[in-house]
Amino acid sequence: MYQELAQQFFEGSNTTLVNAYNLLRTGKPASVGLPVTLNMQVSSQYTSLKTNNIIGILPGSDPVLKNEYVIYAAHIDHLGITAPVNGDSINNGAHDNASGSAILLETARTYRNLPKAPKRSIIFLSCTGEEMGLIGSDYFANNPTVPENNLVANLALDMPFFFYPLNDIIPHGIQHSSLRGPVEATANYLNIKITPDPAPEEVVFTRSDHYSFIKKGIPALFIKGGIISGDPNKDGAKYIADWRKTIYHKVDDEMDQPFDFNAAAMHVKTNFLIGYLVANDTKRPTWNKGDFFGGKFNLENK
Repeated sequence: MYQELAQQFFEGSNTTLVNAYNLLRTGKPASVGLPVTLNMQVSSQYTSLKTNNIIGILPGSDPVLKNEYVIYAAHIDHLGITAPVNGDSINNGAHDNASGSAILLETARTYRNLPKAPKRSIIFLSCTGEEMGLIGSDYFANNPTVPENNLVANLALDMPFFFYPLNDIIPHGIQHSSLRGPVEATANYLNIKITPDPAPEEVVFTRSDHYSFIKKGIPALFIKGGIISGDPNKDGAKYIADWRKTIYHKVDDEMDQPFDFNAAAMHVKTNFLIGYLVANDTKRPTWNKGDFFGGKFNLENK
Protein backbone atom coordinates (compact mmCIF):
# COMPACT_ATOMS: atom_id res chain seq x y z
CA MET A 1 0.00 0.00 0.00
CA TYR A 2 2.73 2.45 0.97
CA GLN A 3 4.72 1.71 -2.19
CA GLU A 4 1.68 2.30 -4.38
CA LEU A 5 1.06 5.61 -2.61
CA ALA A 6 4.70 6.65 -3.02
CA GLN A 7 4.61 5.84 -6.74
CA GLN A 8 1.81 8.37 -7.20
CA PHE A 9 4.16 11.18 -6.21
CA PHE A 10 6.27 10.48 -9.30
CA GLU A 11 3.40 10.56 -11.79
CA GLY A 12 3.98 13.38 -14.25
CA SER A 13 7.73 13.58 -13.50
CA ASN A 14 10.56 12.30 -15.65
CA THR A 15 11.38 9.38 -13.37
CA THR A 16 9.78 6.67 -11.24
CA LEU A 17 10.02 5.56 -7.64
CA VAL A 18 12.00 2.49 -8.69
CA ASN A 19 14.50 4.54 -10.70
CA ALA A 20 14.97 6.96 -7.82
CA TYR A 21 15.50 4.09 -5.39
CA ASN A 22 18.06 2.40 -7.66
CA LEU A 23 20.01 5.65 -8.00
CA LEU A 24 20.12 6.09 -4.22
CA ARG A 25 21.30 2.50 -3.76
CA THR A 26 24.30 3.21 -6.02
CA GLY A 27 25.13 6.45 -4.22
CA LYS A 28 24.00 8.73 -7.03
CA PRO A 29 21.74 11.77 -6.53
CA ALA A 30 18.08 11.16 -7.26
CA SER A 31 16.72 14.70 -6.89
CA VAL A 32 13.85 15.55 -9.18
CA GLY A 33 11.01 18.06 -9.14
CA LEU A 34 7.67 16.43 -8.29
CA PRO A 35 4.36 17.94 -9.48
CA VAL A 36 2.68 17.52 -6.10
CA THR A 37 2.43 19.24 -2.74
CA LEU A 38 2.05 17.51 0.58
CA ASN A 39 0.70 18.53 3.96
CA MET A 40 1.58 16.12 6.74
CA GLN A 41 1.87 15.84 10.48
CA VAL A 42 4.35 13.58 12.21
CA SER A 43 4.41 12.47 15.83
CA SER A 44 7.39 10.72 17.40
CA GLN A 45 7.69 8.50 20.43
CA TYR A 46 10.98 8.22 22.28
CA THR A 47 12.17 5.48 24.58
CA SER A 48 15.17 5.93 26.84
CA LEU A 49 17.88 3.31 26.59
CA LYS A 50 20.65 2.94 29.13
CA THR A 51 24.06 2.00 27.76
CA ASN A 52 27.59 2.18 29.10
CA ASN A 53 31.16 2.93 28.18
CA ILE A 54 33.75 0.31 29.05
CA ILE A 55 37.07 1.60 30.42
CA GLY A 56 40.37 -0.07 31.21
CA ILE A 57 43.54 1.58 32.52
CA LEU A 58 47.15 0.41 32.36
CA PRO A 59 49.05 2.30 35.09
CA GLY A 60 52.24 4.02 33.97
CA SER A 61 55.66 3.23 35.38
CA ASP A 62 56.97 6.74 36.06
CA PRO A 63 56.18 8.04 39.57
CA VAL A 64 55.15 11.45 38.18
CA LEU A 65 54.06 10.86 34.57
CA LYS A 66 51.83 7.93 35.56
CA ASN A 67 49.32 10.59 36.59
CA GLU A 68 48.95 11.61 32.95
CA TYR A 69 47.00 9.56 30.41
CA VAL A 70 47.05 8.68 26.73
CA ILE A 71 43.57 7.58 25.61
CA TYR A 72 42.76 5.04 22.92
CA ALA A 73 39.07 5.08 21.98
CA ALA A 74 36.90 2.87 19.78
CA HIS A 75 33.12 2.83 19.63
CA ILE A 76 31.20 -0.40 20.24
CA ASP A 77 27.81 0.60 18.81
CA HIS A 78 26.43 0.54 15.29
CA LEU A 79 23.03 1.18 13.71
CA GLY A 80 21.18 -1.84 15.10
CA ILE A 81 18.00 -2.92 13.33
CA THR A 82 16.83 -1.02 10.26
CA ALA A 83 14.50 -1.65 7.32
CA PRO A 84 15.30 -5.08 5.84
CA VAL A 85 17.31 -5.47 2.65
CA ASN A 86 16.88 -8.89 1.04
CA GLY A 87 15.48 -10.13 4.33
CA ASP A 88 18.39 -8.84 6.46
CA SER A 89 17.61 -6.02 8.88
CA ILE A 90 20.58 -6.36 11.27
CA ASN A 91 23.50 -3.97 10.88
CA ASN A 92 26.40 -5.92 12.34
CA GLY A 93 28.99 -3.22 11.61
CA ALA A 94 31.90 -5.57 11.01
CA HIS A 95 34.11 -2.75 9.80
CA ASP A 96 32.24 0.07 11.53
CA ASN A 97 33.28 -0.55 14.18
CA ALA A 98 34.01 -4.11 15.22
CA SER A 99 37.34 -3.64 13.45
CA GLY A 100 38.30 -0.64 15.58
CA SER A 101 37.15 -2.42 18.73
CA ALA A 102 39.30 -5.43 17.87
CA ILE A 103 42.30 -3.18 17.25
CA LEU A 104 41.68 -1.54 20.63
CA LEU A 105 41.71 -4.93 22.36
CA GLU A 106 44.88 -6.04 20.58
CA THR A 107 46.56 -2.73 21.39
CA ALA A 108 45.66 -3.27 25.05
CA ARG A 109 47.06 -6.80 24.87
CA THR A 110 50.30 -5.46 23.40
CA TYR A 111 50.69 -2.94 26.23
CA ARG A 112 49.83 -5.61 28.80
CA ASN A 113 52.60 -7.88 27.49
CA LEU A 114 55.33 -5.25 27.75
CA PRO A 115 58.06 -6.11 30.28
CA LYS A 116 57.62 -2.58 31.64
CA ALA A 117 54.70 -0.21 31.25
CA PRO A 118 55.31 3.15 29.55
CA LYS A 119 55.89 6.21 31.71
CA ARG A 120 52.37 7.59 31.29
CA SER A 121 49.25 5.60 31.99
CA ILE A 122 47.10 4.32 29.12
CA ILE A 123 43.31 4.45 29.01
CA PHE A 124 41.44 2.03 26.75
CA LEU A 125 37.95 3.41 26.15
CA SER A 126 35.19 1.45 24.44
CA CYS A 127 32.59 4.14 23.71
CA THR A 128 28.88 3.76 23.30
CA GLY A 129 26.60 5.92 21.21
CA GLU A 130 29.09 7.16 18.62
CA GLU A 131 26.57 6.70 15.82
CA MET A 132 24.04 8.74 17.79
CA GLY A 133 26.31 11.80 18.05
CA LEU A 134 29.53 10.79 19.86
CA ILE A 135 27.47 10.39 23.04
CA GLY A 136 29.75 7.97 24.91
CA SER A 137 33.03 9.71 24.20
CA ASP A 138 31.45 13.09 24.88
CA TYR A 139 30.24 11.87 28.26
CA PHE A 140 33.68 10.53 29.16
CA ALA A 141 35.47 13.66 27.96
CA ASN A 142 33.19 15.78 30.17
CA ASN A 143 33.09 13.32 33.08
CA PRO A 144 36.46 11.55 32.99
CA THR A 145 37.36 8.97 35.60
CA VAL A 146 40.72 10.74 36.04
CA PRO A 147 41.52 14.48 36.32
CA GLU A 148 40.61 16.15 33.04
CA ASN A 149 43.81 18.19 32.87
CA ASN A 150 45.81 14.97 33.00
CA LEU A 151 44.45 13.70 29.67
CA VAL A 152 47.26 14.44 27.20
CA ALA A 153 46.38 12.78 23.88
CA ASN A 154 43.73 10.71 22.13
CA LEU A 155 43.96 8.15 19.33
CA ALA A 156 40.63 7.15 17.78
CA LEU A 157 40.10 3.71 16.24
CA ASP A 158 37.11 3.76 13.93
CA MET A 159 36.66 1.97 10.60
CA PRO A 160 40.40 2.04 9.85
CA PHE A 161 40.26 0.36 6.38
CA PHE A 162 42.20 -2.83 5.80
CA PHE A 163 41.13 -4.29 2.49
CA TYR A 164 44.69 -4.57 1.14
CA PRO A 165 48.22 -4.35 2.63
CA LEU A 166 48.84 -1.29 4.78
CA ASN A 167 51.40 0.50 2.64
CA ASP A 168 50.40 3.98 3.79
CA ILE A 169 48.28 5.73 6.39
CA ILE A 170 46.15 8.86 6.38
CA PRO A 171 46.64 10.35 9.86
CA HIS A 172 43.83 12.87 10.20
CA GLY A 173 45.00 15.61 12.54
CA ILE A 174 48.73 15.28 11.89
CA GLN A 175 48.98 18.90 10.76
CA HIS A 176 47.44 20.32 13.94
CA SER A 177 49.74 19.28 16.76
CA SER A 178 53.09 17.96 17.91
CA LEU A 179 51.69 14.44 17.44
CA ARG A 180 53.20 14.70 13.95
CA GLY A 181 56.54 13.65 15.47
CA PRO A 182 55.39 10.25 16.82
CA VAL A 183 53.44 9.59 13.61
CA GLU A 184 56.45 10.24 11.38
CA ALA A 185 58.77 8.20 13.63
CA THR A 186 56.31 5.29 13.58
CA ALA A 187 55.81 5.43 9.81
CA ASN A 188 59.57 5.47 9.29
CA TYR A 189 60.07 2.52 11.65
CA LEU A 190 57.34 0.43 10.03
CA ASN A 191 58.32 1.52 6.50
CA ILE A 192 54.89 2.87 5.62
CA LYS A 193 54.14 6.12 3.84
CA ILE A 194 52.07 9.05 5.09
CA THR A 195 49.42 10.16 2.60
CA PRO A 196 47.75 13.58 2.92
CA ASP A 197 44.00 13.63 3.41
CA PRO A 198 42.60 12.94 -0.11
CA ALA A 199 39.18 14.41 0.75
CA PRO A 200 39.64 17.37 3.12
CA GLU A 201 36.17 18.64 2.20
CA GLU A 202 34.70 15.73 4.21
CA VAL A 203 36.25 17.14 7.43
CA VAL A 204 36.92 13.67 8.86
CA PHE A 205 38.87 15.21 11.74
CA THR A 206 35.58 16.19 13.38
CA ARG A 207 33.56 13.05 12.64
CA SER A 208 34.38 10.41 15.22
CA ASP A 209 35.09 9.99 18.94
CA HIS A 210 38.35 11.93 18.81
CA TYR A 211 36.35 15.12 18.32
CA SER A 212 34.96 14.83 21.85
CA PHE A 213 38.52 15.13 23.13
CA ILE A 214 39.47 17.87 20.68
CA LYS A 215 36.63 19.96 22.11
CA LYS A 216 38.26 19.61 25.52
CA GLY A 217 41.56 20.91 24.13
CA ILE A 218 43.25 17.49 23.92
CA PRO A 219 45.41 16.83 20.81
CA ALA A 220 44.10 13.86 18.87
CA LEU A 221 44.71 11.65 15.85
CA PHE A 222 42.37 9.61 13.68
CA ILE A 223 44.37 7.21 11.54
CA LYS A 224 42.91 5.57 8.46
CA GLY A 225 44.45 3.08 6.09
CA GLY A 226 45.80 4.76 2.98
CA ILE A 227 45.15 4.48 -0.73
CA ILE A 228 48.29 2.65 -1.93
CA SER A 229 46.94 -0.86 -2.49
CA GLY A 230 50.17 -2.34 -3.80
CA ASP A 231 48.19 -3.88 -6.66
CA PRO A 232 48.36 -1.98 -9.99
CA ASN A 233 44.90 -3.34 -10.80
CA LYS A 234 43.30 -2.05 -7.59
CA ASP A 235 42.80 1.69 -7.14
CA GLY A 236 42.79 2.12 -3.36
CA ALA A 237 41.05 5.49 -3.42
CA LYS A 238 38.29 4.16 -5.67
CA TYR A 239 37.92 1.02 -3.59
CA ILE A 240 37.38 3.03 -0.41
CA ALA A 241 35.01 5.45 -2.15
CA ASP A 242 32.97 2.55 -3.55
CA TRP A 243 32.87 0.87 -0.14
CA ARG A 244 31.48 4.04 1.41
CA LYS A 245 28.77 4.19 -1.25
CA THR A 246 27.70 0.56 -1.21
CA ILE A 247 28.47 -0.91 2.25
CA TYR A 248 29.03 1.88 4.77
CA HIS A 249 26.13 2.07 7.23
CA LYS A 250 24.31 -0.77 5.49
CA VAL A 251 23.45 -4.35 6.40
CA ASP A 252 26.22 -5.52 4.02
CA ASP A 253 28.92 -4.49 6.52
CA GLU A 254 29.48 -8.14 7.44
CA MET A 255 32.41 -10.40 8.25
CA ASP A 256 32.44 -11.94 4.77
CA GLN A 257 34.19 -8.90 3.33
CA PRO A 258 37.73 -9.36 1.92
CA PHE A 259 39.52 -8.09 5.01
CA ASP A 260 43.33 -8.18 5.05
CA PHE A 261 44.08 -9.16 8.63
CA ASN A 262 47.80 -8.65 8.20
CA ALA A 263 46.95 -5.03 7.42
CA ALA A 264 44.75 -4.99 10.53
CA ALA A 265 47.74 -6.15 12.57
CA MET A 266 49.75 -3.30 11.07
CA HIS A 267 47.07 -0.90 12.32
CA VAL A 268 47.63 -2.31 15.80
CA LYS A 269 51.39 -1.78 15.49
CA THR A 270 50.92 1.73 14.11
CA ASN A 271 48.55 2.95 16.81
CA PHE A 272 50.46 1.17 19.56
CA LEU A 273 53.79 2.71 18.59
CA ILE A 274 52.40 6.23 18.25
CA GLY A 275 50.76 6.02 21.66
CA TYR A 276 53.83 4.39 23.17
CA LEU A 277 56.07 7.21 21.97
CA VAL A 278 53.67 9.79 23.38
CA ALA A 279 53.43 7.93 26.66
CA ASN A 280 57.21 7.91 27.09
CA ASP A 281 57.92 11.48 26.01
CA THR A 282 58.52 13.75 28.99
CA LYS A 283 56.88 16.59 27.03
CA ARG A 284 53.12 16.38 26.73
CA PRO A 285 51.65 16.96 23.23
CA THR A 286 50.71 20.49 22.23
CA TRP A 287 48.71 22.11 19.47
CA ASN A 288 50.77 23.93 16.88
CA LYS A 289 51.12 27.66 17.39
CA GLY A 290 48.19 29.47 15.83
CA ASP A 291 46.29 26.24 15.12
CA PHE A 292 42.54 26.64 14.83
CA PHE A 293 41.65 23.81 17.22
CA GLY A 294 44.25 24.76 19.79
CA GLY A 295 43.06 28.34 19.74
CA LYS A 296 39.38 27.46 19.66
CA PHE A 297 39.49 25.08 22.61
CA ASN A 298 42.21 26.82 24.60
CA LEU A 299 44.57 23.98 25.41
CA GLU A 300 47.33 26.54 26.01
CA ASN A 301 45.39 27.91 28.98
CA LYS A 302 45.13 24.56 30.73
